[in-house]
Amino acid sequence: MKDKLTLFTKFLLDAMFYGGIIVIVTLPASIKFYGRFNSYFAENYYSLCVLFFLSGIFAVLILQQLRKMFRTVLNDDCFIRENVTSLEKMSIYSFFIALITACRLFLYLTPAVFIIILVFVIAGLFSKVLAKVFDKAVTYKLENDLTI
Repeated sequence: MKDKLTLFTKFLLDAMFYGGIIVIVTLPASIKFYGRFNSYFAENYYSLCVLFFLSGIFAVLILQQLRKMFRTVLNDDCFIRENVTSLEKMSIYSFFIALITACRLFLYLTPAVFIIILVFVIAGLFSKVLAKVFDKAVTYKLENDLTI
């Protein structure tokens, strides 16, 4: 049986994935509702719907790749080419989120927007580097498997 941390992580990834889909689907109603309390959301309703929808799609795609990679952890077979591909995709998705969030700078300037951009640029770079590390590990593993 898997340890509690592993099971909790799987549950958390699944919950965030399905929760993200629900958030994306309900986004127009959520922004309209919040617009009653924050005039910025009311005034920029359509722009925010598009920006948050696109960011949400890429965030869910990142979670999908993480869930895919986590299955390989559960199967005790992490060092495979598919995980390298997943990390590459996650880096691209992260850079797209940073770019989409940068578009918000033209609507409303807040420190949070800069922080979100920075976080996703770092996540993109981290995923790129990790993809290279995994690629090397997979190569070494395959060479080792051939030797045995």
